Parts: sequence; C-alpha cells; structure tokens
Amino acid sequence: MVPTGSVVSEGENFIPGPKTVLVTQSFVASHLRSTRIWEEHRQPSHFSAQQNSPKIHEGWWAYKEVVQGSFVPVPSFWGLVNSAWNLCSVGKRQSPVNIETSHMIFDPFLTPLRINTGGRKVSGTMYNTGRHVSLRLDKEHLVNISGGPMTYSHRLEEIRLHFGSEDSQGSEHLLNGQAFSGEVQLIHYNHELYTNVTEAAKSPNGLVVVSIFIKVSDSSNPFLNRMLNRDTITRITYKNDAYLLQGLNIEELYPETSSFITYDGSMTIPPCYETANWIIMNKPVYITRMQMHSLRLLSQNQPSQIFLSMSDNFRPVQSLNNRCIRTNINFSLQGKDCPNNRAQKLQYRVNEWLLK
Repeated sequence: MVPTGSVVSEGENFIPGPKTVLVTQSFVASHLRSTRIWEEHRQPSHFSAQQNSPKIHEGWWAYKEVVQGSFVPVPSFWGLVNSAWNLCSVGKRQSPVNIETSHMIFDPFLTPLRINTGGRKVSGTMYNTGRHVSLRLDKEHLVNISGGPMTYSHRLEEIRLHFGSEDSQGSEHLLNGQAFSGEVQLIHYNHELYTNVTEAAKSPNGLVVVSIFIKVSDSSNPFLNRMLNRDTITRITYKNDAYLLQGLNIEELYPETSSFITYDGSMTIPPCYETANWIIMNKPVYITRMQMHSLRLLSQNQPSQIFLSMSDNFRPVQSLNNRCIRTNINFSLQGKDCPNNRAQKLQYRVNEWLLK
C-alpha cells in the first residue's frame, strides 16, 4: 500500500502472419463498403474521455470478431480503417509490449511514486462500456500522482480492467512472453499542462498509465473486492450499465511495493496516440476465482442482443523498437547500456518475484 502523500510484438503478432500481411487497405475498404455500417463510421473518430460517460472512445473497433454478421475492425485492422488511427499500424512506440526481464535497465534517478488523495476517500461510477469495466472518478474527487519517471503531476481519470477467458491470458503486457489473468490500468493525465484527458491524450507528456497485473487467488485486493463483489458487478452485466460506488480508497488498489518498471509507449486503444508513459508495478494484485468468473459473465452487448463475453479484451503486444525498459530496482549485476543513452552505466537483473 502507498500511504497518502508519502514517498513511496508486432514482430511477435498474436494474429497469424498470412492474415496480417496479405490484407491490404483497399481490401478493407472494399469489405467495409459492402456493409451497411460503412457509411455510419467512415468519418474519423477521436478519443473522447472528458465527459462523465461510459463511452470513453466513440470509435468503431473491437478486440475480437463480433458474431452478428457485421465487420468490426479487430486490432490488426485498427490502423487501416481510419486515417486518424494510423499510429495503430505505423507507430514505433506502441503499447502493450513484452517485458524481457533480462533487458531491464536499472535507473538510479527513478524516485518512488507519490500518491496524493488529499486524505479523502473517493466516489465514482463503474461502467460496462462494452469493451471494459471502467471506473470514472467524480470530478470533485482529485487523486494526483507524481515521482517515478514523471516531471509533472498527473491526475487520475479512469481505472480500466482487462481480463481473459481463461487464467493463462488477459493482461495486455507480457512478462518474458507470459501473460497474467488480468491487468488493472490507472489512466492519469497531465493536469499541469492540459485541461482534460482528451487534450492530454494527443499531446506530449500527456498521459501516465499505472499498470498492475492481476492473479487469481483465494483472497482479493480490498479495492477490487469493492468493484467485483456480487452485489456490485451484477449491476453492470450489459453494455451501458452503470453503478455508483462511494467511499473508495485508491491507496488500497496498489500492491505493497515501491518497485516498478517503466517505458514510453501509447494508449492501447485507437487512435493509439504515443503520449503515454507506462509504470508497471513490481507486484500483482489478487482477485478470487468467483470474481474472475463474474467478470467473464459480463456482456459486450445490450440485453436484446446475443451474449458475447467481454473477456479477452486485450491488444496483442507490439514491437519494442529499441525502447528502454527501466526499473528502480537496484541490482548488483552489470547490465547492458540503454540503446538511447549509452553514455550512462546502468544495471539490470531478472526480477524473480513476478515469475513466481
């Protein structure tokens, strides 16, 4: 737990190569024009999260194929169907990534994270967006984070859950090629430079995303227990369902560690803006098997539509492209120099804790 105010590949694509390589932009356009919804969605969409609404992004995209006869672009198509989403295909600093622990770089200048809740518990609305379980804080409840790799203070905007249809998958980031059962992402925007998350998402130094892996266990993280207990999670079974949660302690969501991994990347949904600094905590949090089962019973659709589980709502890992993955864990073994800063003598060692 972090006390208030204290210091505390696309080259390895999950989608088979022939399907990705042989599909061209003209093929996609031809396919889309043959569907009724092409005309409805051909205009560029933009990342929109400034309103207290379940529709964080109004774009037309999906994590997996929809079983209703309509073509909806899955991750390998995101950058092809909308010019505003071009970075999803051609970006060089995309997320998520596979974290090779043997290539992590110790950075002695990474300070512990500092979380400031103003000494108050917070309230927020939990949504079924059709793609994620999303918790949006009430605007009067401010939670700021600083330290670590950050130059500026960032304000918490949203908490988003990713999870799999089975325990061996669900997280967006991988560790040495291994997925976790899920991943919590706390999305913060730079409130010192920008007025809202929409502006920040398109701007330099705009976003910080704190990522925490989820593992299935006999016990449950106190914060996630509030979100995932039966009385709460059954209120958001279908798309656009919402439920108010009060008296939440953000500090309870964090695992008891000040160690983390960090790298520069992007948002993992269209338009895939490369403005996110990722901070991945060195310990996971836990939920019970029953709570994971309840997540898998959430529907992407509304009650009148066919049931389609929200699970497996993750983007495949993207190429690292010589980016550094830094850590504040001080190890004794000599490591390789960072490709982007070879003048510094930094160190690394495999982080054994996450491999357990």
